[in-house]
Amino acid sequence: MAFSKTILITGCAGFIGFHLSKRLLADGYSIIGVDNLNNYYDVNLKHARLNLLKKYKNFTFVFASIDDKEAMEKIFSHNDIGIVINLAAQAGVRYSLENPYAYIQSNVFGFMNILECCHRYRIEHLIYASSSSVYGANLKMPFSTNDNVDFPISLYAATKRVNELMAHTYSHLYNLPTTGLRFFTVYGPLGRPDMSYFKFTKAILNGEKIPVFNSGNMKRDFTYIDDIVEGIARLIEKKPERMQLPAIWSKAPYKIYNIGNNKPEELMHFISVIEEKIGKKAIMEFLPMQPGDVQATYADVEDLEKDIGFKPKINIDVGLGKFVDWYKEFYQIE
Repeated sequence: MAFSKTILITGCAGFIGFHLSKRLLADGYSIIGVDNLNNYYDVNLKHARLNLLKKYKNFTFVFASIDDKEAMEKIFSHNDIGIVINLAAQAGVRYSLENPYAYIQSNVFGFMNILECCHRYRIEHLIYASSSSVYGANLKMPFSTNDNVDFPISLYAATKRVNELMAHTYSHLYNLPTTGLRFFTVYGPLGRPDMSYFKFTKAILNGEKIPVFNSGNMKRDFTYIDDIVEGIARLIEKKPERMQLPAIWSKAPYKIYNIGNNKPEELMHFISVIEEKIGKKAIMEFLPMQPGDVQATYADVEDLEKDIGFKPKINIDVGLGKFVDWYKEFYQIE
């Protein structure tokens, strides 16, 4: 390992945070995990993830919110942290229509605390979660990090774009290496109950209707959690360098990557795979497009492949099979 210091992972009891923490703990890193265990979705699932992490001797948990300035200051001042991976955020596109202030509080104020602490405590590399939602209603496919992202169509997307701009400012002003990751529809075991694959599985097993928006005319670049984790793990030691030569956009030690499957799937096919893995047909309720939603996502991952040799490996047949197996075991369904 190039870095001997501790890694701080915020949102460690979240879906991606849990799986990443577990992988890095197994790799031998010392992890400080931060989470406020909020009730945006089933807290029991968050506790289940956290209990698995607490089995590792090289894991330390801190119950805190990133928007708590004093708590963040204490964590950074009391620990020798080398790398920060910020995965804490108020997630969900649709919930941002109901509770917009939660997104500003966590995703903007909270990220400000992270940036300030990273700057003042001279963190070697900050990796942070952005989102494919920043592409808004872009029609050019696949989405490239060179595309215009100035027209978000949800507050969640707007806060993630704000994060990218804030990170660039700190990279430019203070030479802080920052890497932003635009995640594309992550799924897998111990996933988020607010995501479609989780809701579909639950409803099909219970014989309930599943909502199929835009009459099923949707595509998503569904990305299995292990592929996401592999990409992040490789980026830890790939911190951006300040460019010495004249740059078109910026000389700052700042980079943004798409991290997706690079293969969008039709929503109806996605549902059919879940049906096959469960062995039961879905009862579908076809509905119009939801506010803030987009018809398709598709990640251009050429930069990740070039810089760290990343290529997604898990297709939806394998990935959804693993998810359904976990779901039945976790919820004790025969």
